[in-house]
Amino acid sequence: QVPLVESGGGLVQAGGSLRLFCVVSRKVSVYTNMAWYRQVPGKQRELVAIIRPGGDLYYVDSVKGRFTIARDIAQNTVTLQMHDLKPEDTAVYYCNQDPPISSWWGQGTQVIVSS
Repeated sequence: QVPLVESGGGLVQAGGSLRLFCVVSRKVSVYTNMAWYRQVPGKQRELVAIIRPGGDLYYVDSVKGRFTIARDIAQNTVTLQMHDLKPEDTAVYYCNQDPPISSWWGQGTQVIVSS
């Protein structure tokens, strides 16, 4: 059973905002990197953002300044706040560790940004 569930996606106009949620049902070490990924049909899954122990953050260039990843250790959740969304952000978004664990890929949450 996949130990996490993503939610928060939806349809939004360009320039809008969404917050994605990832609830992890399995205990995850505080020393584990957590990340958000996204995938467009027919393309490879892309790493979007990472949050590392101590709060070190990574973002792919295309989302820098617009997306913010955060983690609540106590609640075992990871969020992705997305602002100024663009049509090219349209994808299915997934949460996983970094590097990802193959058995942790869930259903993801669909984000559609209309122009």
